Amino acid sequence: MKTKALAVLSLPVALAVALAAGSALGQNKGGRDERKQQPQRQMKQEDRQRIREDVRDAYRDRQARPDRPDRPRQMSPEEREKLRRDIDDANRQLRK
Repeated sequence: MKTKALAVLSLPVALAVALAAGSALGQNKGGRDERKQQPQRQMKQEDRQRIREDVRDAYRDRQARPDRPDRPRQMSPEEREKLRRDIDDANRQLRK
């Protein structure tokens, strides 16, 4: 009777160990998927220089455009109050 109880209790433990071992053995070594890795290549000096120039040109273009302000201007207290009233009116109309 004692051996039967021991066998019944050890069965779930053995099953859990088998499942854990199966999951662990199914993983790649090192934790990386080698199919997804591509060899890294060094960027050529000309490519790096071209990218630097492109970024520099984009920055200059952005600085040279005075038509677009960097930040929107702050609303006056009257404009804010009018916006609040308009939003309140729109919310009341939605509830109707």
